[in-house]
Amino acid sequence: MPRPCRCRRIRCNPDTNYFKPRGIPADSLEEVKLTLDELEAIRLADFNGLYQEDAAKQMHISRQTFGNIINSAHRKIADVLLNAKALKIEGGTVKKV
Repeated sequence: MPRPCRCRRIRCNPDTNYFKPRGIPADSLEEVKLTLDELEAIRLADFNGLYQEDAAKQMHISRQTFGNIINSAHRKIADVLLNAKALKIEGGTVKKV
């Protein structure tokens, strides 16, 4: 049985939570879900330019867990961009600070 997911701290709360390619009806698109903790990892590492260790401390998780989260987020975003899919941001075990 896997270990329960630890609550992750996030600061970002997106105003928009759905993105799709222009010109393609939403009902014909496959949807990829990006969790709020994956979005926070993208914000800290890619947007703010923090090292993984510093970003992990802000989210109160280990560096290895942060690395797993950011890798998952990068794969999902690449899938959305390369395969013209919709991106929905929701969910995750998070605590907003």
